[in-house]
Amino acid sequence: MRNVLMVGLVCLALAPAMLAAASPEESKSAQPAVKPKVKPKHQDKVKTPTHAVAAYKRPSVPVPMPASDQAIEQNQKVVAEQVHTGRMICELGNSVNVAADTQNPGHFHVQLNKFTYHMSPVVSATGAIRLEDSQAGAMWLQLSNKSMLMNSKLGQRMADECQSPDQMAVAEAMKLAPPVSLLEGLNTGAGLAKK
Repeated sequence: MRNVLMVGLVCLALAPAMLAAASPEESKSAQPAVKPKVKPKHQDKVKTPTHAVAAYKRPSVPVPMPASDQAIEQNQKVVAEQVHTGRMICELGNSVNVAADTQNPGHFHVQLNKFTYHMSPVVSATGAIRLEDSQAGAMWLQLSNKSMLMNSKLGQRMADECQSPDQMAVAEAMKLAPPVSLLEGLNTGAGLAKK
């Protein structure tokens, strides 16, 4: 038994020197084979590839595709075609003059007293007609029955209740036949028992 143990120790001591002296091809074959790790049987069915796990953890969020410049320009033209032009009487004795820019189609000059703004149409999610002068911080907002000029930097109205002849007609029609209230028809408690 001692002899076997001694031979084993000598072999272990000489093994690195023997491997260094061997040719590269011999050393590759002399290296011990790496045993693959044995997985428990229950993990084989549950194991998912790493890339699939990473993809599962990341929620898929739809990324909006940028609209083409041509589509944006077309939408701006549609907005520009709906802008009321001319002199509009506003509340508190103010008046605003809106004129199309003949040198730059689709753009407008909006004048209040001594201030003139060069505005371009902006597509609005609400459907309101909107013109902006981003440098001056001014915005012209046109609804069906009135318009207003706002200082968007300060969040203040510079002119309100401005109306073109078409808007005056819509406002009069709204007075004669007011739009239905969203709250109309809801149970307001009128039929509940009184105390």
